[in-house]
Amino acid sequence: MIRVLLADDQPLIRMGLRALLGSEPDIEVVGEAADGGEAVEMAADLLPDVVMMDVRMPVLDGIEATRRIAGDPRLATVRVVILTMFELDEYVFRGLRAGASGFLVKDSDPAQLLQAVRVVAAGDALLSPGVTRRLIAEYAGRIVDAPATPDLDVLTEREREVVALVAAGLSNQEIAEHMVVSPATAKTHVSRAMTKLSARDRAQLVVFAFDSGLVHPRPRP
Repeated sequence: MIRVLLADDQPLIRMGLRALLGSEPDIEVVGEAADGGEAVEMAADLLPDVVMMDVRMPVLDGIEATRRIAGDPRLATVRVVILTMFELDEYVFRGLRAGASGFLVKDSDPAQLLQAVRVVAAGDALLSPGVTRRLIAEYAGRIVDAPATPDLDVLTEREREVVALVAAGLSNQEIAEHMVVSPATAKTHVSRAMTKLSARDRAQLVVFAFDSGLVHPRPRP
């Protein structure tokens, strides 16, 4: 059973999400938070698998609430999905920097939302290769409040190459083809890099790669 916490200051949004998610046999909505502060408290109390986090909320906004959840060692198994009005806005990259495992547009169709919950609960990042490329190119260069990043010197040259390819938006299959290795070997390299950098998931590898200067956004036209 996938346990989900909803965090949105609009009751109608929460009601709709609860109705959709609660109709699935493998998903249970365990709580609803009306502001960011409440979301952090309920995440600590309930230990959900996934938090669906709105960005604009009172008390604490969704970005700060995500940062507090991701930064709490007791909540290491809790994954956050940022809910946004637009597919690529500046909140998305800030949310990923704060520790979110991905993002979802609020007007996504029900099938996409259900898939998002299951993907993130399984430990994968909700960040498609195509979106990764556009995200880095469009918004990464605008963000100036980057926190300290892990030292990439802990990685082997092979692992650094893999992280750069992840940040470029390549899937494991594409990384395997680029490096002329098996998909299983590519996945192993990605997993080892995540472990060494203490990255929660693939999305955080993208952030680390950009913040460390390993990759750079394309110049804006």
